[in-house]
Amino acid sequence: MVKIESKRGMLALMLAHCAGMVDLVALPIWVGTLIAHYHFDPQQAGGLATLFLMGAAGASLYFAPRFNKIQVKIAAVLGFALAMVAFILSANTYSFPVLAALHLFGGMAAGAALSVTHGTMGHGLNPHRIFGIAGLAIGIFGVIFLGGTPGIIQQFGGSSMFLVMAAVMGLAAIACLFFFPKPTRSVDFDNFEQIKNLPPLGKPVWFCMIGVALLAMTQAMTLSFYERIGLERGFGRDMVTMALVIYGIVTIFPAPLAALLEKRVSITAIIAFGPIFQAIFALMVTQTNQYYIFAFAGPFMAFTILFVHTFAFGLLARLDPTGRAVAGTPAMLMVGAAIAPFISGTLVKFIGFEAIGYACCVAVAVQVFLFSQTRKAVLNGQTNIPVSSEAEKETQAAN
Repeated sequence: MVKIESKRGMLALMLAHCAGMVDLVALPIWVGTLIAHYHFDPQQAGGLATLFLMGAAGASLYFAPRFNKIQVKIAAVLGFALAMVAFILSANTYSFPVLAALHLFGGMAAGAALSVTHGTMGHGLNPHRIFGIAGLAIGIFGVIFLGGTPGIIQQFGGSSMFLVMAAVMGLAAIACLFFFPKPTRSVDFDNFEQIKNLPPLGKPVWFCMIGVALLAMTQAMTLSFYERIGLERGFGRDMVTMALVIYGIVTIFPAPLAALLEKRVSITAIIAFGPIFQAIFALMVTQTNQYYIFAFAGPFMAFTILFVHTFAFGLLARLDPTGRAVAGTPAMLMVGAAIAPFISGTLVKFIGFEAIGYACCVAVAVQVFLFSQTRKAVLNGQTNIPVSSEAEKETQAAN
C-alpha cells in the first residue's frame, strides 16, 4: 500500500498537483497563444481560459463534499486521462465553439482529479508541509514549462501548446494509476452514517475559502495578460520570454519557504496581510513602461499567492479535519481564477491594461477583510484548533 509520505506517493501527488494547477503556470502562454495564433480577441481568449477554470471549479464543488464517499484513485486517474483527451482534441480544431466545449469538459475532468488530490494531501501527517513540497514541484514545473513551451509553439504552431498540456495530463494519469497513495492520518468520518451527519463548515472556514478564491482571482487577472502587456509595452518576444522564465524560477521558492516558517511566524497574520503585496505588484505590472519593474513585479505576484496559499491550506486542514475544505481547494482557486481572464479581457478591450491593476486593488481589499475575520476567530479561540506559532500565542495572550 502506497502511503502519502512515501517517495512514490509524494511523486504521484506532486505530478497530479502540477497537472491540475497547470493554469497557474500556463495562463500567460495560453491566452497569448489564443490571441496570436488563433486570432481571437482578448475577450474571447480570456473566455476560453475562463471556461476551463469554470469546469474545474464546478467539478471541485461537486466532488469536495463527497470526498469521503468516492474512490479517489479512480477519480484522479480518469480525470487526468479525460483532460488529456480534451487537450488532444483541442489541438486539432480552430473552431471557437468546439474549443469552448472542450475547454469546459477538460476543466471538469482536471478539476475532479485535482480535488481528490488535494483532499488526499489534507489527510497526510502534515498537510502544510506536503502542500509546501507541492508548491516546490509546481515551481520547478513552471521553469520547464515557461522556458520550453514558447519555443515549441514558435516552431510547431499554436496547436502544439495543447499537445504539451495533454502530455502533462497523461503523465499525471499514469503516476496516479500506479502510485496514488492511501491516507496516512486516520479520519473519524470514514463511515456512511457519520458522513451523512457531518456538521456544516464554520464561518472562519468560509471566510478563508472565499479569501483564497479572491487571492486566485487577483493573480489570474494579471497573469492571464502578463505576456500581452509585455509585448504591447514593446519589450519584445525574447525579453518577455525571459520574464516568464524568471517567473518560473521565482515560483520554486515560496512554498518550501512557507513550509520552513510554519512554526516561526503567525499563520493568521500571513494570510491576513500578505495579499496586500498582490495589489502592489499588480499595479506595478499594469502601470509601468520599465522592463525591470515588469520582470520583477510579475514573478513576485506568483510568490505572493504561493506563499500565502500554503499557509491558508494548512490552516484549512486544521479548521476542518474531515478534508472537505482542502478537497475544495480547486474550487476556491478556480472559481476565482475562472472569471479573471474574462474580466481582464473585457477591461482590456474597453479600457486598457491599467484597469486590471485597479480592479486587483478592490479584490485585495475584500481579501484582507475576509482573512482578518478568520484570523480574529482563531486568535479569540472561536475555533477548535490550537494556536500554533509563538507569534500567534503572544497575540492571543495580548487579546
